[in-house]
Amino acid sequence: MKIGIIKETKIPEDNRVALSPQQVAKLQSDYSGCEIVVQASDVRSYRDDEYRCMGINVVESVDDCDVLFGIKEADIKTLLPGKHYFFFGHIAKMQSYNRPLLQNMIKKGITFSDYEYLVDDRNQRVCAFGWWAGVVGVYYTLRGYGMRTGLYMLPKPDLKFTLERLKQALRAVRLPAIKIIVTGNGRVSQGAQYLLDEIGARRLDNEAFLTLSTVDKLAYSVVDVDKLVRRKDGNLFSIDDFFTSPREYESDFMRWGQCADLLISAHFWSPDAPVYLSEEDLRSVSLKIKMIGDITCDIMGSIKSTLRSSTHADPYYDYNPVTCKEENAFSSNDNITVMAVDTCPNALAMDTSDYFGEMLVRHVFEPLLKGEKSEVIERATILKNGQLTTRFSYLENFAKE
Repeated sequence: MKIGIIKETKIPEDNRVALSPQQVAKLQSDYSGCEIVVQASDVRSYRDDEYRCMGINVVESVDDCDVLFGIKEADIKTLLPGKHYFFFGHIAKMQSYNRPLLQNMIKKGITFSDYEYLVDDRNQRVCAFGWWAGVVGVYYTLRGYGMRTGLYMLPKPDLKFTLERLKQALRAVRLPAIKIIVTGNGRVSQGAQYLLDEIGARRLDNEAFLTLSTVDKLAYSVVDVDKLVRRKDGNLFSIDDFFTSPREYESDFMRWGQCADLLISAHFWSPDAPVYLSEEDLRSVSLKIKMIGDITCDIMGSIKSTLRSSTHADPYYDYNPVTCKEENAFSSNDNITVMAVDTCPNALAMDTSDYFGEMLVRHVFEPLLKGEKSEVIERATILKNGQLTTRFSYLENFAKE
């Protein structure tokens, strides 16, 4: 079996890679008959020469490979007929912007497995970047707060930025005594909490966060969904009821927004759930928050100031609560500054590539190279030779539109 690590072709470019040089070399050593080549790229965090130094072939064309691994969606023009691709496809939720990608893969008889749906027997994802998104999201948001207030300056991540460098940068500045809300308690939120703990932020329980008017150092509180919403009829919150009947709930966010300086949005949100911060809420003189890090980046979703996603090159923009329009970042103290980078882990491209590669080796490469049937891979496979699998047959009409 010949495997290719493809170059990233989506714009803006992603610097991550499915396998590091060390991981490729180890796989080729452990599995005789396995050949892995790396497609040349000038944007990857690991440079071509780093692969060459490990004895790995760097090639221009991957036409002769059987299986191809990327990170983000492949450019339609680069798709090779009859191959087996692995990448984040963003098509299974019927994302209209990627309908042409699905249609093209069907037309070319491609087998496609989506990283997002690599799940174990408990339906838990085994290859995900969520924790890293939380870490980087906090860094970017604190960096933006420093730029907005002029109190401190943090460096912009470069191609070789690491988690250790990120923590060192935060520890090197004097962060203000402000109160931060972190919403949710999943992987993204846990990554955010990790970084705040690492830099010495004080964790407050919800009651203390609401009652303390000031703090003597950077402080945060984790606010889960049961504290963000309430039933419209006044009955008690139930997580099962919320998931089955989200329209029976309304936002209870403003009690937090009145006493927080900064919001880290790290919760899962469904369009059927209440909007946590509406345009009216954002206009309210009671809202104290002037900086929002929307890591989940649901555009015009639970937080109406998230008008669009932002990029690593330009992570911030301002939301004018009066006009509900975007303005230049840090242009007015009356505005709310938004950080909505939707590929946060890419800021730590080397660390996240190493982590992701380890998960791929364990859950994908080992069964693939041993020739074993893998339920994990089967569950993630949307197309087989251009045909929708049973699990994803609901996409049939979407693919025809």
